Amino acid sequence: MLAWTLLIIGGLNWLLVGLFAWDIGNLFGGQANIISRVIYILVGLSALVELFTHKGSCKQCDNKM
Repeated sequence: MLAWTLLIIGGLNWLLVGLFAWDIGNLFGGQANIISRVIYILVGLSALVELFTHKGSCKQCDNKM
């Protein structure tokens, strides 16, 4: 659930970057700040977790097969 939540945050961040050229990381001092980097790393790791564990936990995918 944590990985999914972080993945949603990352997706919303990319939406903001695309629409308004505004990055959530700017709230924490920009990309050079360690807090922003940790957030980006956690979001990226969350995407990997969801990618590799998706089949085992997706009820909709199980119903389609």
